[in-house]
Amino acid sequence: MPALASHRKPRTRLRTTTPAVGLTTAALASVTLLSTQSATAAPAEPRPSIEEVQKKVDALYRQAGTATQQYNKAKGASAEQRSKVDALLEAAAKRADKLNETRRELGNYAAAQYRSGSIAPTATFFLADDPQSYFDQDQLMARMTSRQQKAVADFRTQQKEAAAKRVEATKSLETLTESQATLRTSKQQVQTKLTEARSLLSKLTAEEKARLAELERKKEAEAKRKAEELARQQAAKEKAEQAAEEEAPKEEAGTETGGTGSDSGYASKAEKVLAFARAQIGKPYVWGATGPSSYDCSGLTQAAWKEAGVDLPRTTWDQVEVGTRVATADLRPGDLVFFYDDISHVGIYKGDGMMIHAPKPGANVREESIYYMPIYGSVRPA
Repeated sequence: MPALASHRKPRTRLRTTTPAVGLTTAALASVTLLSTQSATAAPAEPRPSIEEVQKKVDALYRQAGTATQQYNKAKGASAEQRSKVDALLEAAAKRADKLNETRRELGNYAAAQYRSGSIAPTATFFLADDPQSYFDQDQLMARMTSRQQKAVADFRTQQKEAAAKRVEATKSLETLTESQATLRTSKQQVQTKLTEARSLLSKLTAEEKARLAELERKKEAEAKRKAEELARQQAAKEKAEQAAEEEAPKEEAGTETGGTGSDSGYASKAEKVLAFARAQIGKPYVWGATGPSSYDCSGLTQAAWKEAGVDLPRTTWDQVEVGTRVATADLRPGDLVFFYDDISHVGIYKGDGMMIHAPKPGANVREESIYYMPIYGSVRPA
């Protein structure tokens, strides 16, 4: 019997979609991961405003000014210590020469006694394991002539003095090393602050630089307005004082003649100071410089007052301690005006609320209102 044909439907092979599902899942996972990373990523820091940049740059220049004064102080201390060390080393060398001379003299005594056939006490002294204890024996000193005793006493004295000089020189060398280390640190601090300030300014766009320049102009205009106000107040005060002098009795006027002479003496010095300072206008500020081609702030004031025969210390911190303190309202040409709480800047008052100073790196010696920076105080150096 023939086989019957099957009426069962043949099975259709189903296509698997697993790879597609796998790819889709991977893609979704990637999108999700990227979304999560984007959401959790730290937001970019906001660009500082021009006002913030200005404050930051001003602060950096001020810190560089402070570091400059530290550098100047360390440089002065290092130079002073170097001179002291050189003097001590020279003194120690002279002591050593004198010691050797006395040693030779004692050696001559020993040689003479040896030739005479006796054992010289001096030779025994040199051969002893403990010369000091040998000195303590009374019979030795008794056996020596007075000249020999004096030679030995001189030797002992010079030996102690030479040792003391060597110790003093060693300590001075240690102090010099410390001063030089401070000098290097201060120099590095100045350079770091200036580099940071320049970096901030270099990142500004042309538009931002223009806005920064506008802020500077406004700051200068306000400082100039305050200077003009001070000039009016000083002029009014001077006029009132002149009127009072004219009305005063002749006897009182005669009594004040000495004061006038003193005033004219200071005015004469101030003229020399200001003449020198004006001649430096346009020369660049260079930190640590004392002239003649460039200056920092205290280098300029020191050089200017030297023209009037007055030696000022090197740093602003020491210059502020010289002379007589004066109020801002009582400023006279030639007076020194100091700025900031840390006394890191100084200028020479020229009258009418204005000064001549070496401002900061990148700027030249110039005239400017004393109100451009916060005033710490003022002194009259002579």
